[in-house]
Amino acid sequence: MSDALLFFVCLAAALCIRQFIGCAAVVKGRSMLSTLHPRDVMLAVRPPLLYRHIRRGDIVLCRYPGRYWRNLRFVPQTFVKRVVGLPGETIEIADGVVLIDGEPLSEPYLDPAHCRFRRSMPPRTLDTDEYFVMGDNRDNSNDSRSVGALKRSAIRARVAKVLFRLPSRKRKKRR
Repeated sequence: MSDALLFFVCLAAALCIRQFIGCAAVVKGRSMLSTLHPRDVMLAVRPPLLYRHIRRGDIVLCRYPGRYWRNLRFVPQTFVKRVVGLPGETIEIADGVVLIDGEPLSEPYLDPAHCRFRRSMPPRTLDTDEYFVMGDNRDNSNDSRSVGALKRSAIRARVAKVLFRLPSRKRKKRR
């Protein structure tokens, strides 16, 4: 087998794995503090291999409709969020407390230092293919509270494991 053919076979295999099985992703923002930190590298599993329905509490990679990278207007941005509301449920936020079908949601993963958010949101019933996602850092998260519920097709993968954290880059001081 020639080197060129071997290269293209490996490239095709890598693209198939990324598209249909899973991928590695890097956390870029602070919206999931203190669960995930900037520069955490995660293993994410694609929907066909989830082997189960998406559950409340799952951390997912999702895309918001109409959100693209600033310099690459054709490449959608991917966000990391936690699934809070499931299809058919009624979700409401009262003084910062998430209510599902009128009952307070237990959220042991939240850090009080990142949850001073106290605004309310009127009740909204999710459609049969909609999910409500939120960042764990409620004070600093662009999520379903502002962009609305996500269709199932907008959820790209489920985070299976945090692999490691990339070292921080030292910035050179300008003189």
